[in-house]
Amino acid sequence: MEEVLANRKIIHVDMDAFYASVEQMDNPKLREKPLAVGGGGKRGVISAASYEARVFGVRSAMPGFKARKLCPDLIFVRPRFDRYKEISSQIRKIFFEYTDLVEPLSLDEAYLDVTENKKGNPSATLIAQQIRKQIFDEVGLTASAGISINKFIAKVASDYNKPNGQKTVNPEDVIEFLEVLDVKKFYGVGKVTQAKMYQMGIYTGKDLKSKSEEFLTQHFGKSGGHYYKIVRGIHLSEVKPNRERKSLAAERTFSENIASEIYMLERLENIAEELQKRLKNNKVSGRTVTLKIRYSDFSLQTRSKTLPYFVNDADILLETARELLYQEKMRDSVRLLGISLSNLNTGKEKKKEKEEVEIIQLRFDF
Repeated sequence: MEEVLANRKIIHVDMDAFYASVEQMDNPKLREKPLAVGGGGKRGVISAASYEARVFGVRSAMPGFKARKLCPDLIFVRPRFDRYKEISSQIRKIFFEYTDLVEPLSLDEAYLDVTENKKGNPSATLIAQQIRKQIFDEVGLTASAGISINKFIAKVASDYNKPNGQKTVNPEDVIEFLEVLDVKKFYGVGKVTQAKMYQMGIYTGKDLKSKSEEFLTQHFGKSGGHYYKIVRGIHLSEVKPNRERKSLAAERTFSENIASEIYMLERLENIAEELQKRLKNNKVSGRTVTLKIRYSDFSLQTRSKTLPYFVNDADILLETARELLYQEKMRDSVRLLGISLSNLNTGKEKKKEKEEVEIIQLRFDF
């Protein structure tokens, strides 16, 4: 097992402040300025922040009003996702010059397995340097990279020398690297789990490693077994080039809180139509509809229903969302609504669906 792990060479490439960096690249007037992509509206949420803005504590997923308080000179720009996708496509072409084993996680990051690569280069560290240089020379943006024996360690390492840097964790250094790592740096450990671990006296990888698998499972459920393995450098997940999408969603944050369920249904109709477009563009359908509700106090609630057939039609999405909306009384006024569709007919499910289930598609006049 250990020999197999040690023979793998995985790179995690992560673009530096991608959306913000694209905006600064395209508009020289924005360079070296504190910049936020999104979040400019009264109720907006930031999608990305430049490193100049991060100095003030501005972060992605932060409400725009809070970011303004932290950085009064913050410049807000509207997201241009078509442009980000265009740049992302250019970057992925570079990845494929080195290996076909590329697993994109989002527009701005991906795993690469370069154990056997098209360049015949035995050094994953040198390959990462070449890729980062090529991205800068051909695209004009900087990237950071982590290099190690598995995806988990490579991802953690890519965050070490940001921006525009990289870190290699060699096989013989894996255990030492993980033992001194703060548990909050472990990918998959969120704020709630971090706080729980701290309360138990688990601050570092070494502390985590001292706990038995039984103890971790007892306190963290199935995730406990995952933590037990990764702190020992065991993560067998392969780089999967054809990463299957698990869900598609559409959501809206409102300029004013909504208390009337009638108004909510009006917004949900638009959201359902947007989701239908995304489903049909991706040529997928699904069975599990989830209604996402974020209340005015920022608390989040989800309600789901699994249908007996695959759907990708706005009418059915809206009708199911309506049913979920009336499933129980609303706790407060609402600032965000969203609809997502999971249990998609991708891969084996799509083949099975063709054989057994007819997709329900309603035709109606506009």
